Amino acid sequence: MLWKIDTQSSQPLHEQLAGQLRRGIATEALEEGEKLPAARELAKGLGVNVHTVLRAFQTLRDEGLLEVRRGRGTSVAADAKSATRHVELARRLVREARRSGMGDREILRLVEVQL
Repeated sequence: MLWKIDTQSSQPLHEQLAGQLRRGIATEALEEGEKLPAARELAKGLGVNVHTVLRAFQTLRDEGLLEVRRGRGTSVAADAKSATRHVELARRLVREARRSGMGDREILRLVEVQL
């Protein structure tokens, strides 16, 4: 998989990387069980701090998309494909809410009320 970071983007670097990983899983460019490059190796290749990569990995681990095992590396979770469906539904919700004229704060309030 080709990794790209846009340092001119207003989107934080870790979010850019997490988004690419989500897309890779959703499109099956990354398969369940596939091992990812080591965080240090990936950070060096992208020219970013290792903590940026680790933060992206942690975010996706929390979403159930990655398995992070100390000493064994990081791999795509066994049930990652099913987890991406929830992420896509959330994205659709945000897109539709924005299309209807809602701002980000209104969307967040709506979601918080539902929780």
